Amino acid sequence: MPCPSDSAATPAWRVSVDPQGPVLVEGPVEIALDDGTVVRSDRFVVAVCTCRRSRTYPWCDTSHRPRERAVSPNEDGNP
Repeated sequence: MPCPSDSAATPAWRVSVDPQGPVLVEGPVEIALDDGTVVRSDRFVVAVCTCRRSRTYPWCDTSHRPRERAVSPNEDGNP
């Protein structure tokens, strides 16, 4: 990884932080997990989970989003 003092010599990675969602990182990305394993994604933008609810952790699967139950035609009170 580049050192902040080398910013003129090497390109910077762009990271976008969404307070209600994942961290978006321009890829490819390698992430070192707590157990020492390293996972990699070669996608051009990677969504990294920050809520730890994702079934595909460390990648975001949108589990942070509130779920709304769809109303069937019989449940909305209209015949």
